[in-house]
Amino acid sequence: MPLNAKATQEFVPIKEVRDGVIVLKDGGLRAIVLASSVNLSLKSDDEQKATIIQFQSFLNTLDFSIQISVQSRRLDIRPYLLLLEERIKVQTEPLLKLQTKEYIEFVRNFTESVSIMTKSFFVVVPYTHTVLKSGSGIEKLKGLFSRKNKEEVKLAKQEDFEEKRSQLEERVGVIQQGLGRCGIKSAQLGTEEIVEVFYKVFNPGEVEGKIRLE
Repeated sequence: MPLNAKATQEFVPIKEVRDGVIVLKDGGLRAIVLASSVNLSLKSDDEQKATIIQFQSFLNTLDFSIQISVQSRRLDIRPYLLLLEERIKVQTEPLLKLQTKEYIEFVRNFTESVSIMTKSFFVVVPYTHTVLKSGSGIEKLKGLFSRKNKEEVKLAKQEDFEEKRSQLEERVGVIQQGLGRCGIKSAQLGTEEIVEVFYKVFNPGEVEGKIRLE
């Protein structure tokens, strides 16, 4: 089989996205938190220092690692232009129609000559079980495979997932509280939004989706 025939999934350590949680092939869990940005240049020197110190303090209080990912993408202006074109159809004033058409052309030409970028900020929150000991949850699961029926095994797996997800959710809460103290709005992504994020990563030329902070 040629190298380029391998499926992309073989190189991605993700088993599934379930209930707003990324399940890795090694059993680890990941949550993604979308964060707003803070424009330090609009703040005074004292406000800038206070924000930086607060963010530094937030990072220093964490007893687990996080990953901060920044995605830069070219702004897709087509939905906005389509909206304006729909407005032209219902306008009855000739001068207003003309001005709207000229505005559409201006925006189209401007965006074609200048690359306007949008940035999305994500905080990846991890949770992985510690080293397993005899009698641990996974060891019990292994035992179930040999002496329990499939329904009991399925139930045990679900309970194990819920336990790990609970621990992950606690970490997400810590992250969101810390970001809030820094003046940063945040929201945990759901299943569909997580899938959209990864779809954009592997399909960078596609139209922007609907991931937004309320």
